[in-house]
Amino acid sequence: MQRTVVLNVVGLTRALIGDGTPRLRELLAASADIKSITPAVTCSVQSTYLTGKLPAGHGIVGNGWYFRDLGEVFFWRQSNRLVQGEKIWHEAKRRDPSFSCANTFWWYNMVTDVDYAITPRPLYLADGRKLPDCYSIPADLRHRFNSEFGQFPLFQFWGPATSIVSSDWIGKAAMSIEETYRPTLQLVYLPHLDYCLQKLGPGGDISAELAKVDLLCGQLLDFFRGRGCRVVVLSEYGITDVERPVHPNRVLREAGLLSLKVDRGREYLDPGTSRAFAVADHQVAHVYVRDPNDLPAVRALFQGVPGVEEVLDGEGKKRAGLDHERSGELVLVSDAKSWFTYYWWLDDARAPDYARTVNIHAKPGYDPCELFLDPTIRLPKVKIAATLAKKLLGFRYLMDVIPLDASLVRGSHGRVTDDPAAGPIFMTTEPKLLDAGSVDATEVYNLLLRHLEAD
Repeated sequence: MQRTVVLNVVGLTRALIGDGTPRLRELLAASADIKSITPAVTCSVQSTYLTGKLPAGHGIVGNGWYFRDLGEVFFWRQSNRLVQGEKIWHEAKRRDPSFSCANTFWWYNMVTDVDYAITPRPLYLADGRKLPDCYSIPADLRHRFNSEFGQFPLFQFWGPATSIVSSDWIGKAAMSIEETYRPTLQLVYLPHLDYCLQKLGPGGDISAELAKVDLLCGQLLDFFRGRGCRVVVLSEYGITDVERPVHPNRVLREAGLLSLKVDRGREYLDPGTSRAFAVADHQVAHVYVRDPNDLPAVRALFQGVPGVEEVLDGEGKKRAGLDHERSGELVLVSDAKSWFTYYWWLDDARAPDYARTVNIHAKPGYDPCELFLDPTIRLPKVKIAATLAKKLLGFRYLMDVIPLDASLVRGSHGRVTDDPAAGPIFMTTEPKLLDAGSVDATEVYNLLLRHLEAD
């Protein structure tokens, strides 16, 4: 097989490639727009690329969903066993028993049967502290990379301090894996552009960050091509400018369908006793409705909400490839200028204690406000320093610096973009292997297999 590297430059679109991205522009001659899926979010799209199936087939209906048997919402789980069906490395191994695969930060990268893996995995200590770290297969990779490149920069990977530093670290890890193991296929995740676009929107001033991403991609292209690898550069979705947050759980609360548990004056979602609640994920939200008799009323409720473009029922989910048992009974899709929050509280003083923190596992919905520092904090650096001092001294602490103002978010994704140039892109160093100007997201699987086939 021909060794191949896939650089997943999250948020990259044809519209963003130009004079400021000379290395990426070189690949436009062999490029295709990707016809995305619903939902166009990280976990769902990556699973489609690696299985060739829609969410109805692989079961990843979002970055998180309601686990009905547990009565809880979970986001950002890491077990690859959640992805149903065979993956690309299984088929490649059948074709060539010597095939090997490295997953460098693509999602669902634990409890996996790839040969080499590395993924974010903080240390959660008994005293409440969260320390930056990662997980690897084999286990000694984690120690080696933390020693050679510095501790994995978790707080630059996600949160208000996100920067190119985390993508640079991942790039170094990818090159080291290539030098050590020479895998047949390496999947490399470069997230920096995604976070800039969510904060500022594609209409914001992102030129400097685009240049940093282009420089990193150029370094990786030169390195891997110099070692005889084919290189694919692709993205999962395009991010569009947004201006309106929509709060589906507040709509359900006001209709008397949402159940809340109050502790110490704060309100927490109680999904198990709610007649209906929403799991918000960017521009898509799964609405779980306990009693089928409530479905017509809930559907009618959202059809009149500004910012809601579609309410998918059973037939709608089937058309979208979302008819899976993990999906909500209804699925909301926003219009191009809107996105969905997970908020249910009507008074910020009653927001749950995790709302103002970076806490992707506690929140029953995606929260892009975690990319911002609360502008109402007068001296945020002083507050952060004081909180970190508590951490260093071993005391319990709460880094409550995240705003509850959803209007700060300027970019989102999840719905299929109206303009193909604002959607995901597939580019390759092998023009002869790409013979179409646009491809379905499910076809990326076969395109990658084609790159692995020897001439």
